[in-house]
Parts: sequence; C-alpha cells; structure tokens
Amino acid sequence: MKTSNRTFSGKVVWVTGSSRGIGRVIAGHLASLGASVVVHGTTPFSSRAFNEAESLEAVAQAISAEHGTKVLPVHGNLTEEKTVKDLAREVRKQLGRIDLLVNNAGGDIGVEGVSSPLGGKPRNNDALFISLDDLRTVLDRNLMTCILACREVGPEMMQRKSGSIVNIGSNDGLWGKEKSAIYATAKAAVHQYTRCLARQLRPHNVRVNAVAPGEVMTARWKATRSYDAGKTVEDGTLDRYSKPIEIARVVDFLLSDASSYITGQVIRVDGGSQCWPA
Repeated sequence: MKTSNRTFSGKVVWVTGSSRGIGRVIAGHLASLGASVVVHGTTPFSSRAFNEAESLEAVAQAISAEHGTKVLPVHGNLTEEKTVKDLAREVRKQLGRIDLLVNNAGGDIGVEGVSSPLGGKPRNNDALFISLDDLRTVLDRNLMTCILACREVGPEMMQRKSGSIVNIGSNDGLWGKEKSAIYATAKAAVHQYTRCLARQLRPHNVRVNAVAPGEVMTARWKATRSYDAGKTVEDGTLDRYSKPIEIARVVDFLLSDASSYITGQVIRVDGGSQCWPA
C-alpha cells in the first residue's frame, strides 16, 4: 500500500468511464493520493472490452487493495438523466458526498459499441456521411455524459463553496479533423461547456477545467489504429505517445489545492504536438 503523499485524504472523487483506459489510471492515481474513489463503467463488465480486467468489481478491488482506500464500483448509462441521479444518490449513500468530479466517460465510439470490428469507431466516420445514429451516440457519449454529471454534482459543490471538476476533452477538439469529425466536435463542445460552467461557478469557489490529451497508449488506442512503434518510447523525447499516468498527473494537479486559482482552462497534455492558442 502506497501512503507517501495523501493529498486527497478524506475526499470522495467520482471518475466516470473508469473501468478501463485513461479513466482507470486516473482512478488508481487519485486513490494512491488518499481519495475514496468511485469507479464507473457503462456495464459491470465494461473492463472486459480490451482485456483490462474481468469486471468493474475487480477493478475496484484491485485499486482498493493496492492503495488502501475505499473504492465504490457503480455502473450505468450516463446519457440518461435518471441513471446519473441514481448513481449519484448511491455514491452519497455509501460515501457521504462527492467532493471532486472527473468526467472521463467518452470516446469515438458509435452505436455498435466497442465490440464492433472497428473497436467502436463509427463507419463513415466523417463530417457528412456518418450515420445519424452514430452521430447522436458520439455526441451523447462525450458531451451529454459530461453535462449531466456536472448538473448533478455542481449544485452540491456550490452549496459547500468547495469543489473541483475536471472534464476530459481532447486535442482533437482544438483543430479541424476530416476523420472522427463528430468526436472532435463533441470534445470542442466539452471545452466550451467547461469555460461556461467555470464562469457560473466562479463566485461559489468551485473550479472547472479541462484536460485535452493527445495520443495516449491505452489498450483500445493500440487496438484501433496503426501507430509508429518508434513513438512508443517512454522518455528521451517529447515526440512520442503519452502514457495514461501523464494524463492522471495533470488531473491530480487540477483537482488539488495546488491549482487553487486556475479555472476555465483547457490544458493540452500532448507533448507539444499542438502549440497554437486554444
């Protein structure tokens, strides 16, 4: 059990979309810093999609055993308002309140889900010829999950005059994309929603920021594209792909008191692959 730095001891953080990938690493990292963590997947077995764990329960048990913190697994479709409310009610029942929120649920995943031949990526994945079902699914999965979770958790943070929200965007949302165009559009909307919500919550001492990762080496990322093996090195150059922990560390910073006067920002974590204004 790692106990060297317990920055978030006594805090409860809900990390949506944390059954696998970047979200799972964020959840584990925050648990290592003392947080009680709520891990979430759409289903109890979301973690199986790319063989990252047998179940959401197994993810929770592994994180708890490694870091000695409470870890609560919850599952449900966050595009449904009732589900978001039900899950938040369960978190409050089990852990008392939600101090911090990380909206990580998302991905360039269409109506067929991650079991599709493309690992979830919609067919005809562009700005014009993507199917309407895929278009709506990608927008809902990335934008509506973020908005609904913020609508549920934000008011209690306002009342306490305390809290921090980090929304996971993408550097795809900061430039024009021929492919994955609707995903890029949804992430651009997440960035703008972050700014708008930050303005609203600013008088209440609640901070809202976004992290915009570049290409991150997760199991799904590796399974759904061709990539340059030379860029899988872990150090020695910034012209490489990132590791999930490099995203998690920035989330940690934005949730912590170390960023007490930072709100409404979109922070790229991409090794400098984009260097123009956000």
